[in-house]
Amino acid sequence: MSEIRIKKGEPIDKALRRLKKKMDKEGTLKSIRNRRYYEKPSEAKRRKMKRRR
Repeated sequence: MSEIRIKKGEPIDKALRRLKKKMDKEGTLKSIRNRRYYEKPSEAKRRKMKRRR
C-alpha cells in the first residue's frame, strides 16, 4: 500500500499529486484496473501475446 507523509504546512493538492505519482510509478492503479473484471485465461494469453509483438 502506498503511503506518503504530509509535511507541515503542505497544501493537500501537492500531497495528492505526490501520492498519484508514487502510485503510478509502482503500477498500483494499473493492477487494480486490470483486476476489476474477471479475465479468462485464454484472453489473458492473447493480451500478453499482443504485448510481446
